[in-house]
Amino acid sequence: MILHSAFMIVGLVLLATGAEALVRGATGLALRLGISALTIGLTVVAIGTGSPELVLSIQAALAGNSDIALGNVVGSNISNTALVLGVAALVRPMAVRSQLVRREMPLMIGVTVLLMLMLIDGSLGRIDGLVLVVGGMIYLVGTYVVAQKGDTKEAVEEFEEAVEEICEDQEKSPRRGWLDGLLLAVGLGALLAGASLLLKGAVFVAAEVGLSEVVIGLTVIALGTSLPELAASVAAARRGEADVAFGNVIGSNIFNILLVLGISAMIQPFQATGLRPLDLATLLGSAVLLLVLMWRGWVLSRTEGALLLVGYAAYIYSLLG
Repeated sequence: MILHSAFMIVGLVLLATGAEALVRGATGLALRLGISALTIGLTVVAIGTGSPELVLSIQAALAGNSDIALGNVVGSNISNTALVLGVAALVRPMAVRSQLVRREMPLMIGVTVLLMLMLIDGSLGRIDGLVLVVGGMIYLVGTYVVAQKGDTKEAVEEFEEAVEEICEDQEKSPRRGWLDGLLLAVGLGALLAGASLLLKGAVFVAAEVGLSEVVIGLTVIALGTSLPELAASVAAARRGEADVAFGNVIGSNIFNILLVLGISAMIQPFQATGLRPLDLATLLGSAVLLLVLMWRGWVLSRTEGALLLVGYAAYIYSLLG
């Protein structure tokens, strides 16, 4: 038990550090390719912080732990919306000025509804996965095209500052291009090792303490794979970069459903009978609540952040209480 708990802790550390290295390497390479900071912030960073979910869910699907794979994505999206943005708002109230981020909120809700419709029959098959992956590709291309056209001046400046923060210790010169590639490779290696350790430890601990794999996926693993989003969003909130914080969370949530679950289901179709109706209702409800809270003025206050956190705590209690 102690050994497998240690596996989980080491796995979480490797996932967090691996995602950080992956984001830095990918961001540096994207800058060298001439991609705008706004595009990087809305796609590369969101995918990078969502990489722990991708790697772990694929490994779980291949190992036959479909409840963990699905629970990881559902739990991560709930924690991203309620926990990550709730904590970020407590650190500093956030006003979203980016038109692109505002438009992505309803899209996040639409993608969530699509997933719920696919799960009506209690399974996620290869055809479902293909539809999700195609949707993910369309989303990434669409985001890239729209972001290239720009956004509000304030939002563009926020993303430029955020990208500079990520690459502040990397020289933007051809001679240092190898460093970006090295960070990318090291990050991917850490993610693979971390996901393997976390998955191995979580399966054992779940059996020992009498919790189902889906509950472990919705709680411990989901919280662990959400650490990169939490760190990135809280740091952005402290710097007053609300658009970056929201763009990171919303982009990651869309990425999780379309590409993480899509790729996992294409590799290994799985059943979804372990999820409760309450889990899916919370997934959709948290996304809708966020849009409702933001609708008037597009500001998330500390009080509203606290409301999201209380809701998240109540949900976790329903799982473990």
